[in-house]
Amino acid sequence: MSNMSEMEAGKIMTPQATGQDVLPQIPVITSVSCCFVLALLYVGSLYIWNTKHNRDHPTTVKRRFISVSIVMLMAPFFVYFFSSPELLKREPFPKLLGFRLEGLWQAVVIPYALTALLFLGPIFVNMQNESIRSYFDIDYWRGSFSSIIWVRNHVMAPLSEEFVFRACMMPLILQSFSPMVAVFITPLFFGVAHLHHIAERLSLGVELSTALLIGLFQFTYTTLFGFYSAYLFARTGHLVAPFLVHAFCNHMGLPDIQDLWQQDLWRRVLAIFLYVAGFAGWIYLLPLATVPSLYANTLYWKE
Repeated sequence: MSNMSEMEAGKIMTPQATGQDVLPQIPVITSVSCCFVLALLYVGSLYIWNTKHNRDHPTTVKRRFISVSIVMLMAPFFVYFFSSPELLKREPFPKLLGFRLEGLWQAVVIPYALTALLFLGPIFVNMQNESIRSYFDIDYWRGSFSSIIWVRNHVMAPLSEEFVFRACMMPLILQSFSPMVAVFITPLFFGVAHLHHIAERLSLGVELSTALLIGLFQFTYTTLFGFYSAYLFARTGHLVAPFLVHAFCNHMGLPDIQDLWQQDLWRRVLAIFLYVAGFAGWIYLLPLATVPSLYANTLYWKE
């Protein structure tokens, strides 16, 4: 009789335990539609202003700061109103958006160091050009923070994009798909959201074929970065991880191959080795450095 009772208790308890390990589900049409609308709102906010200036003009940048900030205020309401009521009862709302204290310092340090490893080759090349020394000059930082273009590229763009496309889209998509599938879905919205740069280049007189080619490259690049960023968010459960990585990648930009080939032979060989070693090390360490238990993440990715 005692064995029968234990078995019945096990049958009762198992589904409850399992239920805590799986996010409550919402319809796919709901999560995808919300993400689509959020992407439209974000891109639309960049063009709501009637201006004759280009994207780098201070007036344009300031106006876009305002409109994007409004979208950032609106985006969490999508998560709140369209998420499963069961999930909202179970978890604090800020935690769904990646705001929590558990595992915070790990989310700040580890993904940033991992991304620096990926850029090991470019960092070495920059050191040869002595540009690394400017980071220790207070005037460099004064000039940077006083430049609205620098603030856009290193603060506002990474913060707004990661908040809307990761902190507010991922919680919805993860309620309809498995974590790995979600990692591959949300970056598509992120990549498509950058296609508006094609229109900007055409307005500057760039040929259609050139603008399309650059646009296709940018879509590919931003989508690949989106995979990485979404993966970091799902694995760490922190918004700060993809935000800092995004800012770092914006700062580094794409590797300057011309700069690489202008180095002395031995420096060039060493730089190429560091390019390959950094990329290989990044691939190897990516799953190890983002183990959810390191970040006390039990919400979005189960080990």
